[in-house]
Formats: sequence, C-alpha cells, structure tokens
Amino acid sequence: MSGTNTEKSMRIHALVHAIMQFFEANRARATGIDQALEKMRAMDLSLRASEDVPPRDTRHATILTEAIEDITSPDLRDIASCLKRARRDLVWREDNAQFYAPNADLGDGYRNCNLHSLLIGPNACGFEAQDFCLGLFMLGPRTLYRDHAHDAPELYVNLSPRSGWRLSSKGWQDYEAGSIIWNAPGEPHATRTYDHPFLSVFVWLENIDSICRVVPFPDWTEIEESLCRNKF
Repeated sequence: MSGTNTEKSMRIHALVHAIMQFFEANRARATGIDQALEKMRAMDLSLRASEDVPPRDTRHATILTEAIEDITSPDLRDIASCLKRARRDLVWREDNAQFYAPNADLGDGYRNCNLHSLLIGPNACGFEAQDFCLGLFMLGPRTLYRDHAHDAPELYVNLSPRSGWRLSSKGWQDYEAGSIIWNAPGEPHATRTYDHPFLSVFVWLENIDSICRVVPFPDWTEIEESLCRNKF
C-alpha cells in the first residue's frame, strides 16, 4: 500500500479497535456484547488484513459532522477521537430501502436522511467478514425510523446524547449517549430523533442477508407531525 493508503487503513483500524475496547469495558451491561466480541476475536482485525477501499462522501456531510461533534460523553472519547480522524476515509451509503421488500412504508423522514458506513462485513471499508457486520448508522434530526423487525440479532451503541426507542412494541423511552440497545431476532423496534441528528455503532451478529419487515403502528403520523413541530 502507498503511504496515504497505509495511513487511511491505520485510522480505520484504530476506530474498529476503539469500538472493540468499548465492548470489552461494557461486556456485562447488555446481551449480545459477548457474542460480538467472540466473533470479532475470531477475525483477523490486524492492520495487514484491512481492506483498501476508496472513500465515499455523502450529501449529508454537514449533518454527519454535527452528529460526530455531538459525541461528548467521556465513555465515548476514544471512539469520537478515532471517528473524527477516520470520517473522510469511510464509505458512506444511504439505505434506499434495499434492505426491505419493494414499496415498504418507511416514511419520508427516514428516506430523506439516513446514512451508514460498514466497518466490518461484506464489502466493508475496514475488514471483510461473512454473516457479521459492524458499522456506523446515522439519522437526521426530527426523524422517525418506523417500527420494523429482522431475523438478524442487533446491537446498538448510542453515540448521541439523546434518542427515543420503542422496543418490542412497548412504550417509548429516551436513551442517553453510551447506552446499549439489544434487539433480539424478530423483535420490533423503532427509533426517533429530536433536534439533533442521531449516530450509533451497530452490529448484526448473524443472518445479515435477511429482509427487514416494517411493523405497522397506528401512531406514526402523529409522531412524525410532532417531530416536525418540535413537540418532544
């Protein structure tokens, strides 16, 4: 690799290992962390195994920058520092419903501003892996990511100061930065953002090719209207 590509790989490598260190420090706090660590330890995540993938920026660059700047929790300091350095090395993509059945009712808010970057997984910009993926996920401000479910067991680490979650079709609850969300296979879940964008680490532990299913809920229109009017 050239010197520039080596430096890029080093920054992505550092980000992946900062996330892994957060998992190590918080392994007793949530279901799924031990399983994620077990799979990651079985991979070659050394610098020599990193992929050399051309970076891809995003039309949501300003919102992404705001989301990264909002990572201020002391527990997330290493992840934030590594992400700031690696931000322009990553491949940022939008989900244009390719993970859903055709014509899935995802809502305009999600379609207008969502973003992810795969650090580990098939065709990832960090490390290649099969049936496992780890990356970053962003939603724009005042967005409802409608209730949905999938066969892939899922782990989130919330990097943003505040986000709302409805888990297993129960009531809404706000979570702070550093909180960990576990979604068991097939369990419905939804996310809403407020005045600031939402950024998280996510992991799909297996069954990553499974289709996501929208789970209709009667309050979507009410929530989306309230978010637009800053009622939360």
